[in-house]
Amino acid sequence: MADPFSTFSVDEDFLDAPKFDNSYREREWILEHMAGAFRVLGSKDISEGLSGHISVKDPVDNNAFWINPLGLHYSMIKASDLVLYNENGDAIGGNPSGRISKPACQILAVVHKLRNAKVICHNHSPYGKAYSCFGKKLEMINQDVCFFYRVHNFYEAPKNVSGLEDIGRSIFERLGENGRALILQNHGLITIGSTVDEAAYLFLLLEKSCKIQLLVNSAANHGISKKLMDDAEAEANFKKSDSDSLYKAFQPDFQYQVSRDDSFLSFSKSK
Repeated sequence: MADPFSTFSVDEDFLDAPKFDNSYREREWILEHMAGAFRVLGSKDISEGLSGHISVKDPVDNNAFWINPLGLHYSMIKASDLVLYNENGDAIGGNPSGRISKPACQILAVVHKLRNAKVICHNHSPYGKAYSCFGKKLEMINQDVCFFYRVHNFYEAPKNVSGLEDIGRSIFERLGENGRALILQNHGLITIGSTVDEAAYLFLLLEKSCKIQLLVNSAANHGISKKLMDDAEAEANFKKSDSDSLYKAFQPDFQYQVSRDDSFLSFSKSK
């Protein structure tokens, strides 16, 4: 008999992402959810100096991408603060005063193209950084981490690269065509999503999973044995984590930010 408490996917048509027939309206919606995702990450202490970003493919120009400006705390970001950049890492639109890291944008653009990734979320989060020093993938120790079953990997930066494109290509090669996440050695975490909401939810889940793995390893080091989920259980739980369900899972956090301060909804607030 199936475990009734293990259900993640929902059948009801609630919390669905909207459908758009106008790419400019879709852009506004994406930017507002992007700003909301930063607010959520900021509320959970995932904001470190000038490091970290979410990069999103623009629905109007598929050769351009949106990113957060340098020097602005995640908890302060509004949709109107975001910057549009091209494959060369040059700012071409959005916030005219926003500064971006050209090398980082060039690497991200390569991953966007090769992986056909709509959204890339990368941060130097505490538990992700801590776990990244072990050089290992996560173990399937609970049903939630199974959302990364066979779709996450460990990444060690190549020692000899000829340029930024090679770095982007090496990241893609470790991700693979269907990869959702990477643990970057001595660095941080990356997640991929079809929406900002999915990528942000996966990032928070990956960060929590690193924390839980560290706690479990600590207990195991004191003689308490681990019982891992078998492949069949892991696969069954993974199948519940489709993009729609992951989008919906992020909405409570997003709506909480809206209830606290909806000023980040730059376009909705102006109408």
